[in-house]
Amino acid sequence: MGLFNRIKNTIAADLHEVLDEKEKKNPIAALNQHLRQCELEVEKVRKLVERQHRLKEEFTRELHHSTQLSEKRKQQAEIASKAGEEELYQFAFKEQLQYEERSARLKATLEEAAKHLVELETKYQEMKHKLKDMNLRRMELMGRENIARANFRMNQVLDSGSVYEDKASISFTEMDRYIDQLETQVNSSYYRSTIDSRIAQLEKE
Repeated sequence: MGLFNRIKNTIAADLHEVLDEKEKKNPIAALNQHLRQCELEVEKVRKLVERQHRLKEEFTRELHHSTQLSEKRKQQAEIASKAGEEELYQFAFKEQLQYEERSARLKATLEEAAKHLVELETKYQEMKHKLKDMNLRRMELMGRENIARANFRMNQVLDSGSVYEDKASISFTEMDRYIDQLETQVNSSYYRSTIDSRIAQLEKE
């Protein structure tokens, strides 16, 4: 087990080193990955906030229902008491107490749920603002990276302008030489053809 753990830790350390090196080479990609993870976390919190909202609504409905039944049983107990119906009175009064106890418990639960909801919503808003700031930061970095790349390309061309000029002058020189050779060949051919014509004419004469 000791050897296995050492091998596992060594592999993990090597992997972390590779990832760190990759992040150094491409920090924008690392930031994008981090943002994707943050977006997933924000989405999870959003779902929890929505669930807490639903729970609060359910607690509110249950509290309202329990309060109504408590009032109803209270009225029924009073009617049964006035009518001398002891058994009905005891049943209604007992249920009234049960509903009142349930209402008190639901009220405390609802207050706790509302408190947690405010905390969740506050943290959710903070996370959204943080995510927005990180996205803006990414845009700023991308802009700076783009400018740096553009400047690098332009500087490459500008700094190596003399090289391009040298190459261009070499090409022009070679072209001039070629044209000179071509003109010499054309003139020579013309001169030879002229001589041949003149001699032929002299022979006829």
